[in-house]
Amino acid sequence: MMSKRMPAVATIAGILAVVGGGAISAQDKYTLKVPNGLAFSEFRGYDAWQVVSISQNGNLIAVILANPVMIRAYLDGVPGNGKPFPDGSKMAKIHWNPKKMETFPAATVPGTQHDVDFMVKDGKRFAASGGWGYGVFEYDSASDTFRPGTSADKPPQANDAKCGFACHTSVKTRDYVFTDYGHR
Repeated sequence: MMSKRMPAVATIAGILAVVGGGAISAQDKYTLKVPNGLAFSEFRGYDAWQVVSISQNGNLIAVILANPVMIRAYLDGVPGNGKPFPDGSKMAKIHWNPKKMETFPAATVPGTQHDVDFMVKDGKRFAASGGWGYGVFEYDSASDTFRPGTSADKPPQANDAKCGFACHTSVKTRDYVFTDYGHR
């Protein structure tokens, strides 16, 4: 004999199946990898790293984050003291399209995400690019997905772990790092 609770249990199970199916179909960004280079998974937890600085480059605004290894190096004076960042240093740079704040229009704030860039210092793995590996992952807000950057993107990406090296050679004396640690 069917209890009165069975239809409720079946309804709840159906809802969980639909919700669970949506979760299963969502992109797992941590499975992405730049060809011959960095995997998104190498930067798991980057969104909770400490802020190094903020920037505006062209029509994008950004926050630059660093893992604890790199933050310690910054606090010890790197790169201004002429020393290199240690292996294991990691940075993430999250770019957004700017928008005016609805409640305070004089302020510009992050709008839709544009991409996320990663750098990791590993002298053995990335010896050919000054000890740094680079990765750019473009974001599509309509589908809420990331993909590795390509030569069709702005700026164009070589789509490998050396994609940022050519640009970063202008700061070779700073261990290939543009960003200074913002004073607090």
